[in-house]
Amino acid sequence: MSRLLAAITLFTSIMLTILLTIVCSIPIIAAGILKILLPFPLIWRGISAFCNGMMYCWCEGLAALLHLNPQLKWDVEGLENLNKSNGYLLICNHHSWADIVVLCVLFRKHIPMNKYFLKQQLAWVPFMGLACWALDMPFMKRYSRSYLIRHPERRGKDVETTRRSCEKFRAHPTTIVNFVEGSRFTEEKRVGTRSPFKHLLAPKAAGIAMALNVLGKQFDKLLNVTLCYPENDNTPFYDMLSGKVTRIVVRVNLVTVDEALYGDYINDKNFKRRFQGWLNALWNEKDMQIEGIKSAYKNAGH
Repeated sequence: MSRLLAAITLFTSIMLTILLTIVCSIPIIAAGILKILLPFPLIWRGISAFCNGMMYCWCEGLAALLHLNPQLKWDVEGLENLNKSNGYLLICNHHSWADIVVLCVLFRKHIPMNKYFLKQQLAWVPFMGLACWALDMPFMKRYSRSYLIRHPERRGKDVETTRRSCEKFRAHPTTIVNFVEGSRFTEEKRVGTRSPFKHLLAPKAAGIAMALNVLGKQFDKLLNVTLCYPENDNTPFYDMLSGKVTRIVVRVNLVTVDEALYGDYINDKNFKRRFQGWLNALWNEKDMQIEGIKSAYKNAGH
């Protein structure tokens, strides 16, 4: 693809994505305001269904935009036995902004509409921030270890935010998505945080532990999703917008949620240690899976 064509594709994709986001966000924001003005459970449920429908339209629009790229190939395994009437906790590695697009497009017809744990800064993104608020997505403010030492009263605030947000999802099947690394992967972050993994940052367990504890058996399964862009590893989001992403690999593994995963993560040190060990084991398997995917495509000459 020539530089001129790539630049034209990039500009067109950005404009169409912005337009799509605005068109879908305005009705969601208006519905969210109506939900504040009419605080009745029956009305809230109807408004939530409407907002989820508009988000589905946004996902369909993203899918249409991806179809404009004729060289994009999907390699997906594990979508069998998923059901929109079930509730899921979805955990995933986080490589790029492209991840959100991939998850929205891939799962839109298979599971309840995704609800993401988002960084608080995203609340100020025009249209998107307000729409995510209206969709009851939890905004998380993470604190550094040094900050918590100076301000111990802030310790556990993210977990409390998780608990309050999860309470809103009791009334209907929901897919809660958590990028448990807490940040997009880069080699610099991996080295700087001394991650024990080759392709991943170390996972943060508190958010999903609280979600499991609050919603309990409302989750039918935990979806352990692995994303990889073996041919566009360095700049997948830019390549997606400019029509240069060539392959998206997704592996979906259904994990049984048993009683051992329910517990008080904050106050029970033994449970906390067991839960972290369980999550680190999943992440070790994911790291080896990504290594295998990259090696397979490299050896195949793609």
